[in-house]
Order: sequence, then structure tokens, then C-alpha cells
Amino acid sequence: MINRFLSFEWKQFSRSSYFKKGIAIKIVMAFAVLYFGGMALLLGVGLYFILKKAMPEIDPMTTVNNYVLYWFLFDFMLRYFMQQLPVMNVKPLMSIPVKRNTIIYYLLGKTTLSFFNILPLIIVVPFSTVLLVQGYPVIQVVAWLISFVAITLSLNFINFLVNKNNLVFYTVLVLVATFGALEHFAIFKISEPAGYAFNYLYNTPYLVILPIVILVGLFYATFKYIKKGFYLDDAISKKVKEVSGSDLSWLNRFGAVAPFLKNDIKLIVRNARPRQVMMMSFMFLFYGLIFYTQETYRDMPAILAFASMFITGGFLMTFGQHVPSWDSEYYKLLMSQNIPYKTYLESKWYLMVAAVLLSFILSTPYIYFGWDIFGMIAAGAVFNIGLNSYLTLFGGALNRVPVELNVKAKAFSNTNGFNPTQLLIGLPKFLLPMLIFYVPYKLISFNAGLIALALVGVLGIVLKPYIFKLIEGVYQKGKYKTIAAFSEKQ
Repeated sequence: MINRFLSFEWKQFSRSSYFKKGIAIKIVMAFAVLYFGGMALLLGVGLYFILKKAMPEIDPMTTVNNYVLYWFLFDFMLRYFMQQLPVMNVKPLMSIPVKRNTIIYYLLGKTTLSFFNILPLIIVVPFSTVLLVQGYPVIQVVAWLISFVAITLSLNFINFLVNKNNLVFYTVLVLVATFGALEHFAIFKISEPAGYAFNYLYNTPYLVILPIVILVGLFYATFKYIKKGFYLDDAISKKVKEVSGSDLSWLNRFGAVAPFLKNDIKLIVRNARPRQVMMMSFMFLFYGLIFYTQETYRDMPAILAFASMFITGGFLMTFGQHVPSWDSEYYKLLMSQNIPYKTYLESKWYLMVAAVLLSFILSTPYIYFGWDIFGMIAAGAVFNIGLNSYLTLFGGALNRVPVELNVKAKAFSNTNGFNPTQLLIGLPKFLLPMLIFYVPYKLISFNAGLIALALVGVLGIVLKPYIFKLIEGVYQKGKYKTIAAFSEKQ
């Protein structure tokens, strides 16, 4: 039966409208995986010797155990945003004699084959091998390795259970930020008790049973969670909710784009996924604190330009990258109306511009770090409006992955929405402003870099009618491919 499931998924992939694009992206991602996998392998082999040289007075194994907690927390956050949860159209299978347990085991098996589970192995297995070569006790090293793998797989199932649970994620985020700050300012070093616990686990091999028991418990909990909603009537039933209306008549002043702006605002307010993206974009306002508080980055203004893009471009880069996927559930109906494509795209542009301006206003406390920093944020805001907004809309024409708006109640849908196309499209938005700023800065002065960054943004605003005409042409050309892709179940 597992072979048949694999056959179904291959046919679904190879017969879909995004097959060719998927092949090209997967080839690029395969090279990326090989590159990062090779770097991870080198790190695993050299980690022992790096730590031995950097801190010769401390056992490298002790150092790893002292800081492994941060690795697991970072791993969890990375999974939350980027791990592709298993996707399978199970409704047709519910009405035929296929055991539910078999399908669920297959879905859970797919999660264990994730790159996020394999990457740690590429690091810790070579590291453990080096430890054995250096004469460390075999039983202790093997028990530690098994514990590490068990905790990694536990994080995999935790992510499955709490995926898109904002309360859990932001609780973890606050804890990480708090403990990180306490550690940085030497108020309370969380690494010490955590390190003691992991070292005790290493020195007491039979305690390996604890991570294994936790892993089995989480696997069973995930299994029960999926099985609980694995019924045909549950899959097709619709929950009735009372919707509260909002007075958005003040948007009528925007003319033809007003109906679309109202629709997007209602979409954000009423649906789980857009609300989550909205909260994520707010967190980008604090991105500068990572860079502006560190003296190291003062001598790397190109990196500061990179950070400045995020402060005012959080909504643009999170919400904007899913245009037009936000409307995928009713895109066919939308495109059947007598609506100019330009009007539809302009509404998205105005929404992103408003978010950039609001973020810029909220970023005024950064004046505390100096007018140079605030000037860079201002130049970044103009650049986001005048160029990054267009790049975002252009990327939307190539991103034909549908977004299901209320993902919390869907155990078998693509609750992540991340795909490699977004990553490739997003690279110019990060690298281009750094290049535009750095060249005048290096040849002339810091202010010259800011002026160049702002001028490119102003030029983009002036040329808006011509740029929009080009973007509209791209959308028109791929209109029916987009409709077909949104109609498919991925």
C-alpha cells in the first residue's frame, strides 16, 4: 500500500500544471541541499577540533552540551516557518477499504524524512565518530547520539502538533529572546543548568530511555490527533461562524481599488493565516535591534542596509509574497468578473505601501541609534515602495501555490505555504539594496549610499505606470495557468 501511495503522489506531481516549474526548482534546491549538506558534514568533522582549539581548557563534549539547547530552540523555530508538513488528499481514500492507520503511518513517515531531520544527523554522526576516534567511551557516545536523534524527531512531531499555533510559537520566541538577553548580559546563564542536564544525560547512558519514551509519546499523540479528525463527515463539514461586519466606507475615496482593499482587510481580520502573517510582519520592526545594538555591524553598513529593508518591509515580504495566492480559493470567480487586472494589482500595491509607511512611522524610536541609522531606514522605506513592491508583485505571477486561509482546522492541508520559488524570488529584494548602497558608499560616502538607495525608490515610483504595465502583462500571460494551478489539490 505504501508503494501505491508513492505512485499516487508521483502521478499527481507529474501531471500537474506546475510540473516543469517544480522540476527546475527542485534541481536548484538539490544543489542547495548538496552545498549545505557538505558544509554541515565539514562542520560535524571539524567541530571537535574547532572547540578544542578555541577552548582548550574545556572538554568539547561539555561545550556542545552547554549550548545544544539553543540548537534545539533554533531548530524548532526554523521548522515552524519553513518545514513542509505532509500533504495528501485523503478524502478519496476515506470512502474505499484502506485502513486509516496505514494512511496515517504513511503521513507520519513522510515527516521523518524531512531535510530538517536529516541535517542534524549530517552534523552529529561525524562529530560522534570523531569522539570515538579520540577515545571517548563508546556506550556514552552512542547513547548521546541516540538521545540527540530522539529529541530531533520529537521536535518534528511537536511542530506537527503546534504548527500555526500562535500562542505556542510566540511563547517560545519570548523565552528564547529572554534567555538570550539574560545570557548576553550575564544576568542568568540558562546554558549552565541546561548544560548540566545534557552532560548528566551523557554521563548516565541508561537515561537514553527518557528521550526515546518522549519520542514514542509524541508519535502516539500526533497519531491520535490526526486520527481524531480522520472521518469523511469531519472532512467535508463546514463550521458556521457568526461574522461581525466592519464599516470600511472610508476606503471608498480610493475609487476603483476600494472594493479590493476592503476585501483584503476583511481577509486579514477574518482568517487565521493572514492574521498570523500580520503578527509576523509586526515582529520585523524589532529586526534592527539585532544589528544596531552591536558595534561589530557599525563597520559593515551594507549589512545595516540589509536590516533596514526588513524593518519597514515586513508586511511587504510576508503578505506580499503570497499575492495572488491569498485569493486562490475564489480566484476563478474573481477572474470571471469584468475587472481590469491592473486595478486588482494596484489594490495589493496600495496595501503594501500603506504597511511600509505605517512601519516607517512606528520605527521612529530608532532615532535613538542616530540619524544615520534612521536615514537608512527612511531610504529603505522609499526603496521598498519604489522597487521591492514591484519585485514582490512580479514574483506573485510565478508563485502558483494556493494558500488555505483557515489552516488551524486542517490536519491534512499544506499549513506552511513556504516553497522554494519564494526564496529564489526573494533574493533580489535582499541583495539588490545592499549592492546599490555599497557601491556609492565605497566610492563616495555614507550619505551617497543613502541617496542612491532613495533615488532608486523615487525613480520606481515615477515609473509606476510603465512598470505596472509590464507586471500586468506577466499576470495576463499566465492567467489561465494560475487558475488551473489554484484549482488543483497539492
